Amino acid sequence: MKLKKVLALTMASMMILSLAACGGSGDSAKTDAPAAEDAATEGDAAESDAAEESTGTSDVTLSLTCWDANQEKGINEILKDFTAETGIKTKTSVVAWAEYWTMLEAGAQGGELPDVFWMHSNESERYMSNDLLLDLTDKIAESDKIDPENYPEDIWGLYTYEDKYYAVPKDIDTIALWYNKTMFDEAGLDYPTADWTWDDMEAAAVKLTKEDGSQYGFACKSDNNQAGYYNLIYDNNGEVISEDKTKSGWDKPETIEAMQQFEKWINMGIMPSLETMTENPEDVLFTSGKVAMIPQGSWMLAAMADNEYAAANCDVVELPKNAKTGRRASLYNGLGWAIAANTEHPEEAWKLVEYLGSKEGQERQAELGITMSAYTGTSDAWVKSQNFNLQAYLNMMDDMVIRPYSRSTVTWENEDNEILKNVYTGDMTMEEACKAMAEQMNEKLAEEAQ
Repeated sequence: MKLKKVLALTMASMMILSLAACGGSGDSAKTDAPAAEDAATEGDAAESDAAEESTGTSDVTLSLTCWDANQEKGINEILKDFTAETGIKTKTSVVAWAEYWTMLEAGAQGGELPDVFWMHSNESERYMSNDLLLDLTDKIAESDKIDPENYPEDIWGLYTYEDKYYAVPKDIDTIALWYNKTMFDEAGLDYPTADWTWDDMEAAAVKLTKEDGSQYGFACKSDNNQAGYYNLIYDNNGEVISEDKTKSGWDKPETIEAMQQFEKWINMGIMPSLETMTENPEDVLFTSGKVAMIPQGSWMLAAMADNEYAAANCDVVELPKNAKTGRRASLYNGLGWAIAANTEHPEEAWKLVEYLGSKEGQERQAELGITMSAYTGTSDAWVKSQNFNLQAYLNMMDDMVIRPYSRSTVTWENEDNEILKNVYTGDMTMEEACKAMAEQMNEKLAEEAQ
């Protein structure tokens, strides 16, 4: 790799703050959330043991790395199927989101990236433009399993650089509202429905908030953007970035208006303090009976299903609508399966990525309840995988907006998150924060154009 590329990569990595999901938001398991999509716990390396069942043999063991421990069990089931079919063994490592990009950074500089790994829209262009990912364009063109027409065009766009493909879509995510049925029952309130507006959510949250601070109606951190306030912005016909990615939308009147509704909830005290949510992310507060409602990405299913409290007391419904516009938007994103450009096993790695992205692999991902699959028509099985109202997530696909991104997403988004903290602490109004975010973001977008 050229020295200037190494330096550029290193400097950019120093600016990365802990996000968490697909979402790249504050959710503890991912992100898309992402944010969370939101940092998964360190996972132990797990080697697929299905080689003994294979009809073929191979001396190759591919390394695969991801950041969501909640998905590890299901992914290893798929890898066993792959090994049984091809004889190619795999070894999975799970690295928490906060350390994941540091790990890849070190691997990029040392020439020792994993053979196959997850790629996120926040980071994709940086890795593609620095020649760190294997160009998959010809392999996709020759494949009878991977046809770009079978996946959302916007997801391909996240992993395309100079008209070349550098990853195969892994999943797609939408956002919905999780709620605690037991808390609603105790308060004598009807459960949320698809007809709710954000005003309905607010009214219920007030009644579900206890004065002694033992219970809150709603929770959303300052860095929970994809699963949280981004949806309110687009509900209100605002935007975070212009369609041509040259200008911030934070200072648009529609955006400020939407965020002022969020500011209202902060000031009303229906949410825990920023300090509380920093110590215990929203999903932790929710699954411990401290918060009645949280917006979350579909990538959180495994975490919710594996939590005894959530499984017994909680369910999910579509996001509320904007009362004025009638719109119910869902931000969406999708991870990509990428291959290291310098892998010693490019053909075997491609067989794995091709399998994971194929209809067969995507259906298996859905059946196992890992997350929604990117391959069109395969997520119906996901809806049936758990005893939650997961149809709500599929219904949110009626009005999807791709997660805002540009070449320097990480830098401007992290600074946005820091600025928003001042609204939570009362040191800045939301209007002031929105204008400050627009200013810093426009500076970075102008640098991109140079």
